[in-house]
Order: sequence, then structure tokens, then C-alpha cells
Amino acid sequence: MLRTTPTTESERPHTRVMVVDDSAVVRGFIVRILESDPSIEVLATCSNGQTAVNQAARIRPDIVILDIEMPVMDGLTALPKILAADPGTRIIMASTLTQKNAEISLEALARGATDYIPKPSASQLNGSDNFKRDLLGKIAALGRRAGVSAQPDIFAKASAKPVEPAFGLRNATLRDPGILAIGSSTGGPQALLALVKALPAEINVPIVIAQHMPATFTTVLAQHLGRASGRPSSEAANGEALAPGRIYLAPGDFHFEIAREGLHLKARLSKTPPENFCRPSVNPLFRSVAQAFGAQSVSVTLTGMGSDGLEGARAIAYAGGAVIAQDEATSVVWGMPGAIANAGLCSAVLPLSAISPYLGTLFRGSRR
Repeated sequence: MLRTTPTTESERPHTRVMVVDDSAVVRGFIVRILESDPSIEVLATCSNGQTAVNQAARIRPDIVILDIEMPVMDGLTALPKILAADPGTRIIMASTLTQKNAEISLEALARGATDYIPKPSASQLNGSDNFKRDLLGKIAALGRRAGVSAQPDIFAKASAKPVEPAFGLRNATLRDPGILAIGSSTGGPQALLALVKALPAEINVPIVIAQHMPATFTTVLAQHLGRASGRPSSEAANGEALAPGRIYLAPGDFHFEIAREGLHLKARLSKTPPENFCRPSVNPLFRSVAQAFGAQSVSVTLTGMGSDGLEGARAIAYAGGAVIAQDEATSVVWGMPGAIANAGLCSAVLPLSAISPYLGTLFRGSRR
């Protein structure tokens, strides 16, 4: 169904959205959430992917909320067709929390979707404040650039003549790196896969990651990280001893911290309150890394909205560790890395493609 709200260009709300879901109940629920924000205009609602493709070519929405399982044409099939009609459109995949849909959502991200959001079941619609907050937050973050630029080139190469940053860079007193900690959120799965695929073999330390993701999705992401990197990769388990060269991902709905116990480095999982509305949060992981490794800490903050990771990065920087952030040009949302960079905590702010080579120099240099 097309919803027409005539506006002139000067009157147009900030972000124009199309909602695609085969359930009329879910469509209505999402529309009510969107219409509660005066900066959002709902241009159209569609019940299948084919209708969405036809409408997208005509109305050119800034953001499409796209269901996965639909009759006539499913979301994964419609995705590239919508992007072909308007490459600047940002697409948020709406998925139920099943392993099958987690796999499809990650495939959609690889094919050009910008983000995903787990949608509540029909029985959970009345108690879904978290979904409302997350959805409006994602649209606010993505809408600032929607319709203006296409998906950022996360594989962009470092410029031959780097632009002088508007923020200060600090010199780390890093010595003999003992761990690599990574935090990410919106756009993070694509960035993580690209980063770990390019990690040099010299990085033979535990690699610990906190990505804002629900349970089930983190299980699937850990498997994808293992395939991309050629390294053993799994969700962290409480009390597990962390081994060099392995990737450990925070499980959905758990904070992930590390602690030294004698000669061993152990994973610690908890359900303490969310930080920055997130569990897992990047802050607890980074803080625990700073406490356990001090000037042997290396952290990387990738694309993500909000400022989660800022306080943890501050602890690592003040301990003398290396703090690296993805640059704005290659980030889907320059919230988390931007907050850390603008706080003057970074030893480097780099395009995604330059981060792994830079890490290689840090780890090789420490062993000379």
C-alpha cells in the first residue's frame, strides 16, 4: 500500500522510510513507531518484495525496513533489486531470532544491506520498548547520510596524502602487545569480516571482540569470522582459558571481560546491567583489557552508532596501550570510533583496509 503525504522539498522530514513486511500486524506496529517521531515520514508500506522493488524505483526512500520471509519475493531476493533502483537507499533487514534468519541477515549485509534489526514476535509487540528505541536510533544514525551518499566503501585504500585530522593523536607507550580487543556495532559484521581476513600471521595473541548483536546472531557471526580469518573462532565461554591466535566473540546478551588467574587468561561472562543500552557492551571488555594488560593492550573500534567503547578506550589509552579507530569515510556510522577519535585518545585513525597492515607493524615492531 502506498501512503502519500504531499510535501515540498523544503517541508520534507529528515528521513523518508518504506516498510516491507508480509504481516499487516507487524507493518502497522512498525509504522506506529515511526510516526511517533516527527523527523520520519513513512512513504509506503508493502506486503512483499516485488511490490517493494516497484515502489522503491518510483518513490526513492532514504531507508527501507525489509522483512526476510515473504511471499511472491523474499527480502534477500528483493535487496539487490532495490539497491539497483537507488544505490543510495539504506536497507535495514528485519529478522526473527532464528539461526536460519541470522545466516540470511549476515548474507544480506554482505550483499549491501546496511544493518539489521531483530523484530519481536507477534506475542511480544506490546512489550517492545527496546525494539522501538533500537529502530528509531538506527534510523536517526543512518538517516543523517541517507539519500546523500551510497554505502561507504569499507575497502577504501589509505590516501597517499593523508588529510590532517581535526583531532589530536597520542603516542602510545605500547610494549610487547599481548592482546587485540575489537569493538563494533552498526556496520560491524562486514567490517569485522574484512578486518580479520586481512590480519597478519604475526598477530598471535588472543583476539577478543564485542559486537552489538543478539544471541543466535553472535553464534553465526563467530562461525563466519572463523571462515574469513582461517583462525579458530567461537563465542567466549565463562571461565574459558584464552589461547593465542584464537578469536573470541562476546555472546549475545552477555558482557564479556577478561581476567588473569595465575598464569592463565580467562573469559568472564556476566549479565550485569547493560551499558549504553548494550549487552554485550564494548566498555567492560576494553576496561578489563586495560586492567589485565596495561601498555600491552591494543584496541580497535570499528563502525557503530553511539559512544560505547569510549570509556574503555580511555582506560587503554591512559594505561599506555594502542587505541585505533576506523575513519569516518569507511564507517557506516562514525559514532563509536568518532567519539574516541574526537576525545583525543587514538594513536591512529585509519580506513578499514589500512587497519590490519597497521596492526602488523605494531606487532612486528614490538619483537625487534
